[in-house]
Amino acid sequence: MAQAAIPPDSVQAMYLPELPQVSFELPFKETMHLTLEQMTKAVGPVLTDLQPALQAHQDDLTKPQGALGRLEEVAVQLGLIQGQLKLNTKKKRIYCFAADHGVAVEGVSAFPAEVTEQMVLNMLGGGAAINQICGATGTELKVVDIGVKAQLPDHDELIKEKVRLGTGNFKVEPAMSVEECEQALSVGFRLAEQAAAEGVSILGTGEMGIANTTTASALFAAYLPCDPSLVVGRGTGVDPAGIDKKAKVIHEGLACHQAALADPFKTLAALGGLEISGLAGLMLGAAAKKICVVVDGFISSAAALAAIKIKPEVQDYLVFSHLSAEQGHQVFAKLYGVRPLLDLGLRLGEGTGAALAMAVIESAACCHNQMATFSGASISQKIAGA
Repeated sequence: MAQAAIPPDSVQAMYLPELPQVSFELPFKETMHLTLEQMTKAVGPVLTDLQPALQAHQDDLTKPQGALGRLEEVAVQLGLIQGQLKLNTKKKRIYCFAADHGVAVEGVSAFPAEVTEQMVLNMLGGGAAINQICGATGTELKVVDIGVKAQLPDHDELIKEKVRLGTGNFKVEPAMSVEECEQALSVGFRLAEQAAAEGVSILGTGEMGIANTTTASALFAAYLPCDPSLVVGRGTGVDPAGIDKKAKVIHEGLACHQAALADPFKTLAALGGLEISGLAGLMLGAAAKKICVVVDGFISSAAALAAIKIKPEVQDYLVFSHLSAEQGHQVFAKLYGVRPLLDLGLRLGEGTGAALAMAVIESAACCHNQMATFSGASISQKIAGA
């Protein structure tokens, strides 16, 4: 049974009381994880054979050509991903990956590390923003414990795939070993495979992890590349001094792992998060299964960039949902030529932007599938030469 939602009487009430520290060992998993080579080999580019037919259908719909703007682009992209003229949006699911970050000890977040666990429990209890937006948009939500530094209770909507108890502090040590990073990628890849087997037609990304804006900023700085000061922001609400501290920590982390930065996978292991790696794996797996992935905001875009750097063809399968209020996301969008669907000033994460964008994508699909056509209806088309 789901836990009761946490009463929203105040900001403090959003979080559960301090929880006791639980010491335990990770359970041994007999399932062999996929190798990086296996995952990347499974991904191919979107086939463009249907492009003329999809565009012709859009042009035949009872509207001026291009009048639905980005909705037309999304419909054509979805058709190319799915390899069919009739679009499928029947089953939508968001995976919200949760993990702790060793870099939190550097004081880069306005909230203590235990809030990761507390907010996961809040999601499982139905009290988070993502629960409300998923409910409003008819989207399934699954929470994935891939590295929370706590033992979470069993729950129908919780998937336990813990790789380790949070990452190392990337300022002074690798966040993960390459083996652990590969395992985290494999968790996401296998979840995408499972989703495909269960008939999911669109996947969305979400995350929860205190200090993960610092981790994401480090990845953006390494992958774009750019100066860390361009991609750090307020995150959970730090002040200007906190932003400067984040940039300094990232500078030191980049210097510490300079040897890893030439390889995108090793960069992810050195600087990344378990939840970010899991999301990157989800995108690889979705691409392998020809499923569209709706990318949330700042953190999810760092995972998307990691996946693209590891396997460039992944980008064909991604729709960027919204432009985050985090300045680093705006820098990424500009430098990488990404055009998110929405701009609502969001900077929450959890998958909230992805869930909202799914309603836009579903609307695009409904127009594509259900509108009348000029060729099939008694409606005059534009006058030639007008």
